[in-house]
Amino acid sequence: MKVQILGSGCAKCKLLEDHAREAIAELGIEAELVKISAIEDIMRMGVMSTPALAVDGVVKSSGRLLTKDQVAALLTK
Repeated sequence: MKVQILGSGCAKCKLLEDHAREAIAELGIEAELVKISAIEDIMRMGVMSTPALAVDGVVKSSGRLLTKDQVAALLTK
């Protein structure tokens, strides 16, 4: 599984990355966590508002900071 954090590196983007790491660890799943900060790459994925979270290239959330539990729910779907 590939979990992508899309954002410029703002505080909310960094916090989303932390929540994703915590959710992955808590679930005990094997996942690669990738940060995407290039605006061109973010827009190419159709994201207009960050922070955003994508799983295996599919955007699951954008424009809001997810909690660890919300990230975990998206990863187990």
